[in-house]
Amino acid sequence: MEISLELGNMTRVQEFILLGLSTSPETREILFAVFLTLYLLTLLENALIIFLVCSHTELHKPMYFFLGNLSCLEMCYVSVTMPSLLVGLWTGPCHVPFPACMTQLFFFIALICTECTLLASMACDRYVAICRPLHYPLLMRPQVCLGLAGTSWLGGLLVSVAKTTCISSLSYCGPNVLNHFFCDVSPLLNLSCTHVALTELVDFLSAIVIFCGTLLVALASYLAIGVTVLHMPSAAARRKAFSTCTSHLVVMGIFYSAALFIYCRPSRIRSMDLNKVLSVIYTVATPMCNRVVYCLRNREVHAALFRTLRWT
Repeated sequence: MEISLELGNMTRVQEFILLGLSTSPETREILFAVFLTLYLLTLLENALIIFLVCSHTELHKPMYFFLGNLSCLEMCYVSVTMPSLLVGLWTGPCHVPFPACMTQLFFFIALICTECTLLASMACDRYVAICRPLHYPLLMRPQVCLGLAGTSWLGGLLVSVAKTTCISSLSYCGPNVLNHFFCDVSPLLNLSCTHVALTELVDFLSAIVIFCGTLLVALASYLAIGVTVLHMPSAAARRKAFSTCTSHLVVMGIFYSAALFIYCRPSRIRSMDLNKVLSVIYTVATPMCNRVVYCLRNREVHAALFRTLRWT
């Protein structure tokens, strides 16, 4: 009887309180306007890219197919984390029921894992385009591109099922305050009152497989690209080859720098303020900047956009 009562007391938490980014009312008002603008711009940019890729036949290429997938993902991505951030800035610390918190965590993990594999797929696409151009139509035919994209989405869902199941099965007996603006892995582990070694092991192994695995694939692709480019006879050819990779390298560097710092650690992160700052980088700043970085220097996207504006 005493054991059952003790277990009952350890599962009393039915909701979490998200502190958000700031507790100062004056700061919250300014940040709310800033992040709402960023959110709407991110949705607009990504929706525009998806429209251009779908409506212009000259953009029906593997590179733009993956870019369209990435845009769709990041519209979902920011829509998972930004609403709770905005609610926290508008009303102050917000109460999130346990099922809603686990649902947000599930979609966040699924989308971040999918983004990793999509970025690796884009690196492979650039490798084939530069290092094996004669085989590009065969190696990156539509069936292969669909397979890579489908594997990315499915893999993200499977990893998320495993991680979310482990985290939701933990006991949370109080306190229930998350010093974050959304339900993330590390803050939830910090609140658990049961042994989290197995959950941390699952988290660490999935980080190794997804984050480090896809990063190694991307780095290997770019190492091969670098060797190939350096052996090109003319400087003009080298510049053209590098220009097709620069945008992807910048986006990948920003994303992995923040994400790997947080998730490739088996221990709990103590500096939650640093955790929140880094989370803002890859949940807010990166999705908004990705489209700008990818498309500002892309002549084919520029041409498609100008034609669309003329039609309207």
